[in-house]
Amino acid sequence: MESVENLRILFELMIPTGFGLALMLVFSRLNLPPVLGFLITGIVCGPYGLKFVETGHLIGMMAEIGLVLLLFEAGIGFSVKTFIRLKKFLLIAGTLQLGGTIGVTMLCVYALGLGWAPAAFIGMLVSLSSTAIVVALFEYRGDMDTAHGRAAMSILIFQDLCIVPMVLLTPFLGGQNVGWDTFFVIIGKAVVFLFVAGSVAKFLVPMVLKQAAQTKKDQAFVLSIILLCLGMATATAYFGMSMALGAFIAGLLISDSKYRFQATGVIIPFGALFHGLVFVSIGMLFDVRIVLTHPILVASLLVGVLVIKWLIATGVTAAMGHSLKVAMVVGLAISQVSEFSFVLAKLGLDNGLMEPHHNQIFLAVAILSMFVTPAMISGGSMLTPILERFLPEKYTRGRTDEFAPDKQALEEHAIIVGLSEAGHHIASVLDQLKLNWVVIDSDPEVVRDELDRGTTIFYGDATREEVLQKASIEKARVVLVTTSDLQAAKRAVEAARRLNPEVTIIATVRYTEDGEDLLFAGATTVISEQFMGAVEMADKVMREYDVPGDVVTQQLLGMRSKQ
Repeated sequence: MESVENLRILFELMIPTGFGLALMLVFSRLNLPPVLGFLITGIVCGPYGLKFVETGHLIGMMAEIGLVLLLFEAGIGFSVKTFIRLKKFLLIAGTLQLGGTIGVTMLCVYALGLGWAPAAFIGMLVSLSSTAIVVALFEYRGDMDTAHGRAAMSILIFQDLCIVPMVLLTPFLGGQNVGWDTFFVIIGKAVVFLFVAGSVAKFLVPMVLKQAAQTKKDQAFVLSIILLCLGMATATAYFGMSMALGAFIAGLLISDSKYRFQATGVIIPFGALFHGLVFVSIGMLFDVRIVLTHPILVASLLVGVLVIKWLIATGVTAAMGHSLKVAMVVGLAISQVSEFSFVLAKLGLDNGLMEPHHNQIFLAVAILSMFVTPAMISGGSMLTPILERFLPEKYTRGRTDEFAPDKQALEEHAIIVGLSEAGHHIASVLDQLKLNWVVIDSDPEVVRDELDRGTTIFYGDATREEVLQKASIEKARVVLVTTSDLQAAKRAVEAARRLNPEVTIIATVRYTEDGEDLLFAGATTVISEQFMGAVEMADKVMREYDVPGDVVTQQLLGMRSKQ
């Protein structure tokens, strides 16, 4: 009997994994995000599809771990310094996006005939966006360390922080007799926990990781990373907050340490499986019969949700000083509904705020909103250049005048496009060599901070010729393109080459195969992060084996000549 049960468990894991792998291979050939393949896998294999998996309980449990690992990895890539720099945008834009979405949705739902309490609850459900979907898509596109990546993540973090108040407000909306003292006590505990946990972990985590690394045993480091991730996630869950938020905080604590890349290498093999299961489990919730029974209703609600969230998020981001391009991508990226809304919807169901039929319609709309997000982001990227041609510049460029640096004579200078981590390192080297340099960045928060430090920095999109001209591109000696947005980098290289055919253009890419596009666009040299990682690894391996220094240098030069 036990062997039959074990076979059933293996079967429930094997079928979705195999089907998901097949779809991922197909989608990679079509250059589509793997997320779509996993969602389709869940729909086809789940209880509302071919029923290869009857309940999805096991996959659901593994997906919970996957969501934790996904957010942990995102936290490692985000950096505490970035988080602190964006605190103003996080609080203001997050409040406006969340409050605006709840308010507009509540009015629309009330107009359809529901009461104020159910309308407010549905507003909360709609206001949350899927952190898992956004992180997966931005990681796939290489957009995490871009202006729109940082802005979207800031709003998502604020949403995660608001999950606790929403959970506590649900019984009140449902008419339950819960005292306000309980509400404020739990909120107070959550705030104290975040402060204490962050302060303690800031000193404890580096010490633990240092001890694990000094053992020179991979197993010790792997276990310490997994323990930190799951431990923080469990702690936040115990205090009534999202496990994903705890995992993200754990990642942030590692992000600025020297163990950052080693920790990422530990998580990636585990994450590959679990990340897929997150989206497979979401797909399994989708009942296609609801769409077939109420196609017009579901389609209308889907369009309504997407348009409301897109307009509000785009407007808020633009109001905070970002360009139309950044605001559009942020709005489209967070226009879907969150996976946590499924949990909140169940709580509302238990408290009489939703009927089972309404809950099924909501699930259909929410999952479909996730499904169309990749296409919306891609479509928005193509639509923005068209809008920029027809709209007046003052509506598309952001608040450039506010951030314009003092004019000065620029000649034989270097232009750094995108003040990423690599950009900071390059700027530091140029400073030490007493060389003249300026920066172009499209993130107003970055520009504000750098202006306060005395950096010569221009706010704007380096793909636009007028922005490059403000930085005296025609007199520049070198242009350094460090942005992680491949398409933006390509257009920036093309524009710089048109304006100054003689300038040396050096660009970075994540993957070696992406370098050809930038070389074709006009880059003089392209440096691959993937390749440089291999060079550093080869260097360490040879030194570990005590290879003579001159041989090491010869081998590394040989590797670089083949790039």
